Amino acid sequence: MLERARRIQQQLVSWRRDLHMHPELGFQESRTSSLVAETLAALGYRVRTQVGRTGVIGERGNGDPMIAIRADMDALPLQEANQVPYASQNPGVMHACGHDAHTAIALGVATLLAEEALPGTVRFLFQPAEEVSDEEGFSGAPRMIQDGAMEGVEAVMALHVHAGSPVGDISLEAGPSSAGVDSFWISISGRGTHGAYPHKGLDPIYIASHVVLALHGIVSRRLDPFDPAVITVGSIHGGRANNVIPQQVELAGTIRYERPDVQRRIHDEIERAVTIARTLGGDCTLRIRSGAPPVVNDARMVELLQQVGSDLLGREHVKPREKGMGAEDFAVLSAAAPGAMFRLGCRIEGDERKSHSPNFDLDEGCLPVGAAILAEAALRYLRNRPPE
Repeated sequence: MLERARRIQQQLVSWRRDLHMHPELGFQESRTSSLVAETLAALGYRVRTQVGRTGVIGERGNGDPMIAIRADMDALPLQEANQVPYASQNPGVMHACGHDAHTAIALGVATLLAEEALPGTVRFLFQPAEEVSDEEGFSGAPRMIQDGAMEGVEAVMALHVHAGSPVGDISLEAGPSSAGVDSFWISISGRGTHGAYPHKGLDPIYIASHVVLALHGIVSRRLDPFDPAVITVGSIHGGRANNVIPQQVELAGTIRYERPDVQRRIHDEIERAVTIARTLGGDCTLRIRSGAPPVVNDARMVELLQQVGSDLLGREHVKPREKGMGAEDFAVLSAAAPGAMFRLGCRIEGDERKSHSPNFDLDEGCLPVGAAILAEAALRYLRNRPPE
């Protein structure tokens, strides 16, 4: 399978570079979806479009078992800094998280499986909007589920490129694989006044500084140190002039956790922290929105992927998960059916490019590796469904 995948490497690279040149933000992936749908149809797949708004489903085979393979398609609102022939042609939009590679790899898997007689069904989920949520707070995965994407699915797999690992390595393990993610917004009100006379007003910037300190003290002083968690204030806005105390300050941030009880504790502690604003004479409002839960890799699916990785790459190239608090809405799919996501090494040797940065790039030698592992794992699952 790895040899077959390497024979289509140029096609994989062509898809990836085309997608990289034409990135689209979440729920706006019209060109990407068209390319995916046309490619799947040409390969003989049954195709359904506009799933979860701009998602695509491709299906081949019949009956049970059914396994799903997910690839996310959206880009990020970043201006690309790379000087390469395939750099983004859309100003302010860039594939800085590798979703172009994920989509190209999944098309490669579809190409490889199109040549197989399938004892069951494989369903490809080309998902929009992994990075963002819509006006109702839903990202692409739950929107696709609402449109029936997981109906009949017995197992689901995915990968994510990892710039910290070399090409030819994968990493995964059973249990928590990524953090749950929530978002919060805090509005702190005071009384505006001239900056020369702070005693005549009520400074919301001063109050906000105490709230930020209280928020950052939650993990270190209110949670068990053995419970992974993060609270980050990523945005503070207040005032426009250097000599005017504003009326209001707005804060926004992110929450990361692995256990539901820790999530609830964090929410309670944030509510407690913002009351400092009232203690200091101001007022405040708080809004918390829950996002994707943690990805929890199913033990049987992990065992399958680890065995495939060992057979194709060598056991020494199958690593344990690197700990981290990144989040992934694949969690919603893997909550609907046993699932697993693995990290695919894509590091450019001597020049590691961090994801979510304007100079992110990857070693395209990872593309056939990812395609081969997913294709082989899907075949083995269909031919020998793991016992209950």
